[in-house]
Amino acid sequence: MKNRSKYKIAFAVLAIAVLTTSCSKKIEEAYSNPNAPTKVPIETILPGVEAGMLVFASANGTLYGVQRDLTYIGRFIQYWGANTSGNRNDQMGDFFNTNTPDLMGDIWAMFYYGHGQNINRIIEWGTEEKKWDYVGVAHAIRAWGWMTLTDVTDDVIMREAFRTNQRVFNYDPQRDVYEEAIKTSRIALEFLNRTGDGVSRQNLLKGDEYLNGGDVEKWKKFVYAVMAKSFHRFASKSQLYRPDSVIKYCDLAMTTNQDNITYRWSNAGLAGTFSFFGPFRGNLNTFRQTSFIANLMAGRNPRYNTGLVDPRAPYIIRENPNGTYTGITIARGGLGLARGDSSATFWGDAFNITAAPSNDNNARYIFRNNPVWPIMTASEMLFTKAEAQFIKGDRVGARNSFRLGIELNFNQLRTTYEAPVPTTLRMTQAQQDAYLNNPIYVPSASDLTLTDIVLQKYIALYGWGGVETWVDIRRYHYTDLDPATGQQVYAGFTPPSGTNLWPNNFGKLIYRLRPRYNSEYLYNINELNRLGAFAPDYITKECWFSIKE
Repeated sequence: MKNRSKYKIAFAVLAIAVLTTSCSKKIEEAYSNPNAPTKVPIETILPGVEAGMLVFASANGTLYGVQRDLTYIGRFIQYWGANTSGNRNDQMGDFFNTNTPDLMGDIWAMFYYGHGQNINRIIEWGTEEKKWDYVGVAHAIRAWGWMTLTDVTDDVIMREAFRTNQRVFNYDPQRDVYEEAIKTSRIALEFLNRTGDGVSRQNLLKGDEYLNGGDVEKWKKFVYAVMAKSFHRFASKSQLYRPDSVIKYCDLAMTTNQDNITYRWSNAGLAGTFSFFGPFRGNLNTFRQTSFIANLMAGRNPRYNTGLVDPRAPYIIRENPNGTYTGITIARGGLGLARGDSSATFWGDAFNITAAPSNDNNARYIFRNNPVWPIMTASEMLFTKAEAQFIKGDRVGARNSFRLGIELNFNQLRTTYEAPVPTTLRMTQAQQDAYLNNPIYVPSASDLTLTDIVLQKYIALYGWGGVETWVDIRRYHYTDLDPATGQQVYAGFTPPSGTNLWPNNFGKLIYRLRPRYNSEYLYNINELNRLGAFAPDYITKECWFSIKE
């Protein structure tokens, strides 16, 4: 990685100007070099670090974070696709050897550049000031960052990360990175459990207003969730997987919707204070829901072939002018859809409209300007726990976790996302109860399948949880069969193929994102050659976590 991206300190809320010349000692003293370790209050660093988990819009870097990469990852897992055919990302392609090669490198830049030395400084200065809560939060975000980074790129720079005296770096195996995420989580808990000295919820709130509100107990649950998910990444490794560890940490993580880890934007008027997915930012103009999610919610999926509309449908996707739920075929846009069968946009406009509306009055769910954006939720933890229990052989426990996961997702939508849903489309308690008591959706313990678990988790994470969903769907290699049914685990999921699959993939599906081009491909060439990362089909190389052993 390029050296400056390892050590540049760019404090988001201070708007420090970069001096390009030095005229006199007086000027140098008045305007200190922002790239030097000038000490500032850590309370002013943390807000930018937290915001950058989703999208930076500051001196830390523009657009780095999960949200923009999610717009591409969401195509691979068929959350959405383009309104026209032939889109390279719908075809599971990337931007290598184009004039925009840094696209799909935002999580990489978030971790090393946007978070990098900013987190290091919170840890360093927080330790000096005995603000153990800030130190714990910094380690917690770094643990989440290690996990998220390797989830999408496989091998990454770990042991040599943040060394300011190097210009090139060695990569470490994915297994080691997950273990580092777990190790860093344990360190985070050590600090979060400390009291006294400079620990203060009121003071932590100064830097933690929009995420966990200064609540150390919620940060502990955040850490336990990272541990549960990191342990679950070993599920394809029969000799390494420990379902009891997954279950234990799921139980210590979020268990109610009040525990959900969510981010809120200030909606203050500047672009960076709005979600990347809202109409104010205007980034989803051509995005349309796919037939996979529409069929899943409309009772046309092979597993749920009931013809009954899921009561959650109007909360997370959009109806068409005929009042039904349809979607595009990935990589083919709206081809074959009659106008009346073409769904509305995520912002509530007609299918053919590509201009962003002037407000978000007709937008729903996470597609508003300043939505409550989930980062990790109790329902996610319960589905993760259910799969671990299922693999362990505890069918009764798996069924209980599975059912509660669905119930919490229903309640989350009704509590947090109901306001913009038309009154006539809002679900009732009777509809929720009928769904939960229907054995097609909630089978008995003996009839429960992996397919049931992953499809309900897909619905609960729709839109915001794309990294987690992509991990899951790659663990089952997109089209693996469920031994209980003989059908695909992800029933009804059809990846692009033939001319609809990106030609540089050579007939293979995508499994990873590349390291960020503008650092690694320019400065770390020998290491990337060792990894084979210059191959046009490098993105189809299977990640370690998904290889069955």
